[in-house]
Amino acid sequence: MHNSGKILFVVNPIAGGKEKKDWQTAIHEFFADSPYQVEFFIQTGGNDKPAIQQLIDSFCPDKVVAMGGDGTVKMVAEIVKETTMSLGIIPAGSANGLAKELGIPADVIEALKIIVEGEEQTLDAIRINEEHLSFHLSDIGLNALLVKYFEDSDSRGMWGYGRSLFKMLLNKKKMRVTIKTDTETIKRKAYMVALANAEKYGTGAVINPNGDVMDGVFEIVVVRKINVVHIFKSVMAHKTFDPQKIEVFQTKNVELTFQQKAHFQIDGEYMGKIATLKARILPKIVRVMLPKAISNKQ
Repeated sequence: MHNSGKILFVVNPIAGGKEKKDWQTAIHEFFADSPYQVEFFIQTGGNDKPAIQQLIDSFCPDKVVAMGGDGTVKMVAEIVKETTMSLGIIPAGSANGLAKELGIPADVIEALKIIVEGEEQTLDAIRINEEHLSFHLSDIGLNALLVKYFEDSDSRGMWGYGRSLFKMLLNKKKMRVTIKTDTETIKRKAYMVALANAEKYGTGAVINPNGDVMDGVFEIVVVRKINVVHIFKSVMAHKTFDPQKIEVFQTKNVELTFQQKAHFQIDGEYMGKIATLKARILPKIVRVMLPKAISNKQ
């Protein structure tokens, strides 16, 4: 390890239901003979953000690593955005959508190697209603309902997911939506409208084949038809959504207006129901440590 520095690990102790104590040991061992200084912040689920900010102000890390699922990654990304600190990711949640998108392995040691030896790149984010940031995939309609059911359910893992999926399909409804992009205004009936900075969901289902988290634009994906078998295939077998059932519009800004309030989620977190939404791209807002190979596809 050639370069020294300070690394702060923000750990979600309950993400993905895995025990994290051995992970901390593995991290300490990894850095045992290195010039790096390592500090840990264990999330309490309370008011973590200001506490992390305070620790950053006193410790002054070069890199802040999110060790958890998409929620932890999003929180840390929001803290380090527009600073010189770079984001590191150790995927440790039940959904690790952004980590998968960026090619970051689930193995702790491999992920640590990327944090110290990888390449720094900059990610775009989607600013939603001027208050939220989405780094991965947000949507209105069916998938948001699925996220809600999954959050409310007692069972985790694939079984809980399957049950939530079944419940969602029983309650599916079409929405009437007006979509205003940079170039056009269109009206559609759709089961789901996604704001996609990325290409695929954490399950591996590809919703947006042209997705690129660094291209300065995002995609509006409109799911107009639905085929139950196809949903299961795309979720379970990592297939691409059927192009004949979706439409994709590329834009830097969008306004969505729904005839009736609809379920809404941002990066895997259920946000309630909304009737309108405004979003815009924030290009190159977060520095992130990535495997070297990824950057070659730019």
